[in-house]
Amino acid sequence: MDDRVYLHETIDIIGANRADYNHHMTANFGHIARIERGLLCMGVFSTVGSTEQWPQTMNLWEFQGSWDGVARNFRHEFSTPTHQDASLAPWWRDAAGLTQRRLRPTVGGRRLVPTLAQLLTANNPAECHYHELVALVPGSAADYLEAVRIERVALAAEFGWSLVGAWRTALVNDSEAVLVWSIPTWEQWGAWEAAQAPGAGRHPGVTAWRSGTAAMVRDWRSKLMVASELSPLVTGELL
Repeated sequence: MDDRVYLHETIDIIGANRADYNHHMTANFGHIARIERGLLCMGVFSTVGSTEQWPQTMNLWEFQGSWDGVARNFRHEFSTPTHQDASLAPWWRDAAGLTQRRLRPTVGGRRLVPTLAQLLTANNPAECHYHELVALVPGSAADYLEAVRIERVALAAEFGWSLVGAWRTALVNDSEAVLVWSIPTWEQWGAWEAAQAPGAGRHPGVTAWRSGTAAMVRDWRSKLMVASELSPLVTGELL
């Protein structure tokens, strides 16, 4: 059974406004979301353009109260005639010139997902983060996340990585998972990529992971991200 629910937002930025948007989100909305909605900002991340679409930001939130918390959050926003709460309206006016497309899958966490409080206590410095979007055979998301818990977490630890979260995407046919990892140094990311290279130098653990999950995984896409300076995963404090 899922313990917590998260919101994962991919934001396409207009022009050279990414730094302004990231600051606007963390400095001007994070505390409003926590106080009024029970929505905790885990981090605001800039996508590394050489690894995915650019300029782009990813926001990650933890709902308080599982699906009841999601329901309260939606009621707070959509119970007015304008379908927008009063606190959010001025924020959106300021953000409108900074962003364009927004993709917002809601994701549910399995028991292996650390809470934000646990992540802040752990205080794992990271030069970068690794984001994975995994397309799965319908109905296999829970089994895939269990394999992550049993095998992938230990494999990632060999490279110095730690898990921020591994989730199944809600509102689809249990056919997608999202994973985010903290990586202490850029070189420790490079070592993972080198370990996946075909040939004799391929890491046996990586080979075993790919082959062991091949029946469930249809495709996967990865990208690198860097957390903005006011992200709780950087500061160790709630917004």
